Amino acid sequence: MGDYDKSVLIAEDNRDDAELIKRKFRLHDINCKLFIAKDGEEALDYMHHKRKYLNKKKFPDPDLIILDIRMPKVNGIEVLKAIKSDEILRDIPVIMFTVSTMEKDLLESFDSGCEHYIGKSVGFENFEDTLEPLIKHYLME
Repeated sequence: MGDYDKSVLIAEDNRDDAELIKRKFRLHDINCKLFIAKDGEEALDYMHHKRKYLNKKKFPDPDLIILDIRMPKVNGIEVLKAIKSDEILRDIPVIMFTVSTMEKDLLESFDSGCEHYIGKSVGFENFEDTLEPLIKHYLME
């Protein structure tokens, strides 16, 4: 597993998008442990150390969460609200990374406590330019 100072939870049901984010970390030699949740229910299980995530040493509270809105079982807005309403978890920064361009989703994300909102439609080059400073801000301060 390696020794890492920081960890990131990526809650993303699209494997290609999850790989894109993982590649971003590797390209910039950002040394942290990445955990992938394939849906909102799994993200909540991870955050609350339930089911296969009982071992808090193996699955630590993340220092950053990258969260998709459109996910099966529990959507990203619901996951965000659960995180931000939890006294222990609420200070973990959340970046919404989503295909949604609906203003309602943007407003609800910020109203629910996300720190940043990145549309997947920005393209890989713009995605890199947008995500890199945020990752460095939250993980390398």
